[in-house]
Amino acid sequence: MPRLTIAVAVLALAILASTLTYTGFLVVGVLAEYLGTSRLVAGLLLGALFARFPWISKGKLRVVGLLPKPVRRPLIVSLLALCSLHFLLLADYASAALTGFAMGFLLTFPLLRRAIFDRILLSVAKFTGKNPPNRTDEMVIDGEFRERKE
Repeated sequence: MPRLTIAVAVLALAILASTLTYTGFLVVGVLAEYLGTSRLVAGLLLGALFARFPWISKGKLRVVGLLPKPVRRPLIVSLLALCSLHFLLLADYASAALTGFAMGFLLTFPLLRRAIFDRILLSVAKFTGKNPPNRTDEMVIDGEFRERKE
């Protein structure tokens, strides 16, 4: 069963990657249409806007870019919402569904990553012999049982 599980996980990741790549292609196309330029210029503009570069200051490695961290995700979500609305107005429901899926994935990714990472960390901590962090899982009902002497 581990091979089947790995195969399903790799297939799911490949489907997710191809879906998000095609959504990026759609976003660049819509942006090029609104700006009146080619896809190449629109892609270069988006690439320059979202680019991140390594920078060493005061002996520490940092990553810098044009957009600050709190602005990046809302800007991407607003671009996806614009594209989804554009495709809905053109009655292209498949493209609208893809951009909607990408928008939903982008919004839920931090929650999914935190939940999966916490589960993996707890299971690995059991095998290494370390005590896992004392966190409570909302999905687990904890109870205490005491035996009465009669």
